[in-house]
Amino acid sequence: MKLWSKESTSTSQLVEAFTVGRDKEFDILLAKYDVQGSIAHVRMLGEVGLMTKEEADIAIKGLEGIATEIEQGQFKIEEGIEDVHSQVEFLLTQRIGDAGKKIHSGRSRNDQVAVDIKLYLRAEVLAIKEEVKQTFDLLIAQSEKFKDHLLPGYTHLQIAMPSSFGLWLGAYAESLTDDMELLVAAYQVANKNPLGSGAGYGSSFPLNRSRTTELLGFKTLNWNSVYAQMSRGRTEKVIATAVAGVASSIGRLAMDCCLYINQNFGFISFPTELTTGSSIMPHKKNPDVFELIRAKCNRLQAVPNELALLLANLPSGYHRDLQLTKEILFPAIEELKACLQMTRLMLDNMSVKSNILDDEKYKYLFSVEAVNELVNKGIPFREAYKEIGNQIEKGEFNFDYKKQLHHVHEGSIGNLCNKEIVEVMNGVMKKF
Repeated sequence: MKLWSKESTSTSQLVEAFTVGRDKEFDILLAKYDVQGSIAHVRMLGEVGLMTKEEADIAIKGLEGIATEIEQGQFKIEEGIEDVHSQVEFLLTQRIGDAGKKIHSGRSRNDQVAVDIKLYLRAEVLAIKEEVKQTFDLLIAQSEKFKDHLLPGYTHLQIAMPSSFGLWLGAYAESLTDDMELLVAAYQVANKNPLGSGAGYGSSFPLNRSRTTELLGFKTLNWNSVYAQMSRGRTEKVIATAVAGVASSIGRLAMDCCLYINQNFGFISFPTELTTGSSIMPHKKNPDVFELIRAKCNRLQAVPNELALLLANLPSGYHRDLQLTKEILFPAIEELKACLQMTRLMLDNMSVKSNILDDEKYKYLFSVEAVNELVNKGIPFREAYKEIGNQIEKGEFNFDYKKQLHHVHEGSIGNLCNKEIVEVMNGVMKKF
């Protein structure tokens, strides 16, 4: 059954299979939102006189019954039915009769799909927000827990200056605050109602789009009916950009962990059950979880570009190309949530090595500390730099960092500013 079918039309099975593609697979994710959109639309139809109050009430009750079945996992798109919208309308008409045939008045499948996707993406952005916040909270907690454990800092992957586990973990916490700003922006774009735009050119029916906006809890609506349709794909790309931002932070953290667990670094370790072994090397404890997080996050950062290419050169109006946004973005959202969950599992069980910087090979980490000590005694910086450089060249450099390591400015080893970073995150959270 197709919403656009007429008695005299038929479609090649090959064409039908190709055009439907994987759509039904992702339509199941939209089912609850399709019913929500239909309930709001029907309530509005009853209020403006396009359905009687009795018809609207009966239809809403029937739709609520379908919503319950969806929540209980009893809903499916039957063989021969094209999509979720057709399935919902078919079930409703079966159960309540002709009133079910009226619920599509003033709607196109275009705006029906658009509102379903907006509702789905809005909910998923909020789900990602919670995953990010939990990851942020854990990073801050671990930063505080390990703030007194020193760690080598690197530039160019060469030993640079002293750092700490607190500083390292806090850096990724603050990175997530910027990622959350992108997520807020994506949420605002998704939080606009396209319902009532029809096929992109509105309707001659006296629809009340402000009313459906209110009923569906959108902040506002896409005012222009043409743009309401053009926002499809664009909304997905904006959200993909936010997803990619979070993935960038988590993927980079995963890379650090892959390095730090390596025996040549040996800074961190994890329980055996969170690592994997080798089929021939009995000593191996591989960081497969972090390697897969790194790989998945790299793929996630390609999603905005994939959507950009899909949308390239499209004129205004609806085009079937937009159907493919679902199979690009929907799995990416699930992948990101899984990566965040696994990151928390690993970090929550991470052990750190103590007294790392006692190792002789890290002594040059303190060359800047030695220069600064001379500067504090009144020696010009360039002279102090030259003196310490000469000591290093002659193999005479020796510096007792445990007595001299004092970093007190904002965002340094001795002043992590985690409280301030938490305040930034809390401020971003209020924007949702």
